[in-house]
Amino acid sequence: MKVLVIGTGGREHALVWALSQDPGVEQVVAAPGNPGIATLQPAYDGQTIVCRPVDMADHDAVVALAVEFGAELVVIGPEAPLVAGLADPLRDAGIAVFGPSKEAAQIEGSKAFAKDVMAAASVPTGRAYVCTTPEQAAEAIDAFGPPYVVKDDALAAGKGVVVTSDRAEALEHAAGCEQVLIEEFLDGPEVSLFAITDGRTVLPMQPAQDFKRLGDNDEGPNTGGMGAYTPLPWAPEGLVEEITENVLQPTIDELRKRGTPFSGLLYAGLALTSRGVRVIEFNCRFGDPETQALLPLLKTPLGALLYAAATGKLDSREPLSWKTGSAVAVVVASKRYPANPRTGDPITGIDQAEAGGVRVFHAGTALENGELVTAGGRVLAVTATGKDLDEARQRAYAGIAQIRIKGSQHRTDIALKAARGEVTV
Repeated sequence: MKVLVIGTGGREHALVWALSQDPGVEQVVAAPGNPGIATLQPAYDGQTIVCRPVDMADHDAVVALAVEFGAELVVIGPEAPLVAGLADPLRDAGIAVFGPSKEAAQIEGSKAFAKDVMAAASVPTGRAYVCTTPEQAAEAIDAFGPPYVVKDDALAAGKGVVVTSDRAEALEHAAGCEQVLIEEFLDGPEVSLFAITDGRTVLPMQPAQDFKRLGDNDEGPNTGGMGAYTPLPWAPEGLVEEITENVLQPTIDELRKRGTPFSGLLYAGLALTSRGVRVIEFNCRFGDPETQALLPLLKTPLGALLYAAATGKLDSREPLSWKTGSAVAVVVASKRYPANPRTGDPITGIDQAEAGGVRVFHAGTALENGELVTAGGRVLAVTATGKDLDEARQRAYAGIAQIRIKGSQHRTDIALKAARGEVTV
C-alpha cells in the first residue's frame, strides 16, 4: 500500500515511523514532512520513505500530489487542514482518507459546536457559557468563580486555553477571542483517549496522560503538551469501556445522525472528576505528545488499521493489540516557548540519544545549510519504552541528556507521580 501523510510535526513523524513498521506499507510520502522523517530508514526491503514539498492549504496541490504518487491512503495529521476541509476534495477524487470531513472536523474547530453535540448525545461534560462580548465573559467568569477556565472557541494551536485564579488574566484572554467559552473547572486527573473510527464502529486505543503546563508540578503557562505516558497504572478497571460507551460511541452516533459522519481519529480529553468522567475537549486528529508515546507500543499494523477506517470496514477488525510495558515521551522546547519561541539554534546529540535506545520524533526542526536547527516551539519529543514507567522514564531522560539545544527547556517530572503511585481517582 502507498500512503501519503500530510503534515510537518511530531505526530506526523511518529505516524510515518509507525507506518514504516507495517509490512503491508510499501511506500510512504510525507508532505511536506520534516528533517526527522527525511532520515527515517525503511523497515523492510523495497520500502521507501520520502518527503515532498507541498502547501497544505492548497487543496488542489495536495490532490495532485496524491494522484501523482498513486496514493491508496491519505492520512491528514494537523487540525488546521482538517478543519479547512482538505479531506473532502481528496475523497471527491476517489482516494481513501483517514481524517474527518470539514463539517465533522468542527468537533475540534468550534468548542461551541462540540458542546452542542455533547448535549444532544447526553455526553457528560462541564457546564459552559458561550460568550461574544467582554460583558458576557465577565458575567460568566464571576458566575463560576476561580479557578477560571477560558477557552478560545476557534483553533489556537494548543494555546487557546487559560486556566487561572487571576480574574484579570482570565478577562484579558477572553477579550482577545472573537468567541469564547467560559467553563466550570473540572477536578481530578486528566486522561487522553484516542479512538479509531469509520463513522460507525469505534476502536479505542489505550489511555494516555499528557502534561499541558510548561513547568514541573504543573506550573507555568499552558502549552501544546510537554510530555505524555501510557498506559495508566492508576486507571480504574473498565475505564476504556466506560468512556467508549458513554462518550465516544454516542458522539460518533450523533455526528452520523446529523449527516456529518466522523471518520478518522477522535481524541477525547477527559477529567476523572469526583462526579465521574467529564469531557474537557475533543480533537479531530492524533494529538501530540500522546501519539509519540502510544504508537511505539501498538502491535496492530497501523497502515491496515487506518485504511479499514478510511474505507468503512472497521467492523471486521479485531480490538487493537498492544505490547507489554510502558512508554514515556518528553518534549524538548525552544527558549522562550510558548510566548515567543526562539528559532535557529543548532541541535546536536540526536544520534547519540537514539544509539542509547530512545526514539526522537522531530516537530519544530529545520535544516539550514546542512545543519539541524530549531524552527518552532516544541522542537523534539524523546520517547522511550521499558518494562514499567520507572524504566521508561530513566531511558527517556538519559536520551534527553545527550541532546544539546541552547536555551532549551523540558519538564523533569513526566510520569513521575504515576511511577510513584501518587495519582489517585
